[in-house]
Amino acid sequence: MTRMWPSSGGTRGPLASHVAAPREPVDPARIGRRVVRRRAKGMDADAVAAALEDARFDARQASRHEDLGDDIRGRAELAEWERLGQLLGAAPAGIVYDPDVDDVVQAELAADAAAAAAREAELREAMRIAARADQLQALRELGTLEQTKPRTGDEAVRDELTRRAGGYVQADVDAWLAHALAAHLGHYRDPAAREEAAGLLAPPVLAHAALLAELARLVPGANVGELAFAARLATTEPEAADALAAFLTRVERTQA
Repeated sequence: MTRMWPSSGGTRGPLASHVAAPREPVDPARIGRRVVRRRAKGMDADAVAAALEDARFDARQASRHEDLGDDIRGRAELAEWERLGQLLGAAPAGIVYDPDVDDVVQAELAADAAAAAAREAELREAMRIAARADQLQALRELGTLEQTKPRTGDEAVRDELTRRAGGYVQADVDAWLAHALAAHLGHYRDPAAREEAAGLLAPPVLAHAALLAELARLVPGANVGELAFAARLATTEPEAADALAAFLTRVERTQA
């Protein structure tokens, strides 16, 4: 395919990257449940029942104070004592509470582990995107971005570069992706990747790619200057660019 590369319109300044590790949200209710479980470990049914009465007394006292009326942790502790009371009440005599064999506790621990793994995966992905954004920015500054083939996930990298630039649309990055999508370069060789890109890239980029693809088929010898209008049209009127691409497709089929 003839090389199609509109002139750069993006920024060239350095874009500092920073990835903050996602933190586990503070959950007063979960804290309350954990406190109860630590206290209840080794208690029998009578001891749990006594602790439950104390928790109910504390709840009644708290309800009299407006500033304690929304005590999430206190309500969670009371609910947990009630659950443990029911659990031991239904167990054989002499059984003491052990969180290690409590199905509810083990399910929560498994959920916590899964959430921690998800946060770790999110952090790794954010770091990957940031590193790739740094790389693409360096290539832009060297003037060699157009020689680079896109990789899986570069749609998210485009969004990161736009975020770093305060929302400013990176015209050269958009043109690079549109050209790669139109010419099936890099991971866009895979039809599945091209289909996925339809839900990840901005409408102007998709319209630009569609228009470039049709122009390349109809006018294989077109040079860069002749195709520069495609980027401008796709940026300002993406729907019109899509309509023009569809029209050119019909023209090509008619002439075939």
